[in-house]
Amino acid sequence: MSSPVDHLIFATPDLQEGIDYLQDLLGLRAVIGGAHPGLGTRNALLPLGQACYLEVIGPDSEQSDFAGNRPFGIDDVQGCGQLACWAARREGLAAFKDSINAGVSILGDVIPMSRQTPTGELLEWQMSFLGIADSNMLTVLPFFIDWDVTPHPSTQCRGQALLKSLEIEYPQPQSILPLIDALELEVAVTSSDKPGFSALIGCPNGDVELRTP
Repeated sequence: MSSPVDHLIFATPDLQEGIDYLQDLLGLRAVIGGAHPGLGTRNALLPLGQACYLEVIGPDSEQSDFAGNRPFGIDDVQGCGQLACWAARREGLAAFKDSINAGVSILGDVIPMSRQTPTGELLEWQMSFLGIADSNMLTVLPFFIDWDVTPHPSTQCRGQALLKSLEIEYPQPQSILPLIDALELEVAVTSSDKPGFSALIGCPNGDVELRTP
């Protein structure tokens, strides 16, 4: 079994501005997903093919009492937004974490999460973040997600777009390949001066590349 790309995260300081920006860029408009209670965020979704999507995530104005740092560096993002990170999908996430953590901690605790859609449907999933200390690797590697019995959020999306490729760029790629193999990721790695990743998206506006800053 492998760990395919589940979704990309586009972090924005203003959700509507981020949605508008991506509509101009890709020719598709994201549909509102829902709020993340306790995290101070709300999202919108764009389709990227079967069981894959782009998550636009920004501050939730209805969580005005939120205090703290929002995830994915949202509070520090400039302009309309930026590609921030990505998620890999893994069925049986808890068992996978245990199997690869033998003797060394690679994946952290499996955390249950949930949110409601605008129609009131409850979505539930589990997440696990990498438990490694190397900040460069954390910049390019994903967190993991398991939707279990919840229908994949890509089914809520409208329009036609496709994630054609995801490529990690990393100084001395050979140093990160053993971890990519251990995590069973479906991703290419190329040499670069600094760590980052890019996504090539086929959309109504043609092929568009999104890159980390």
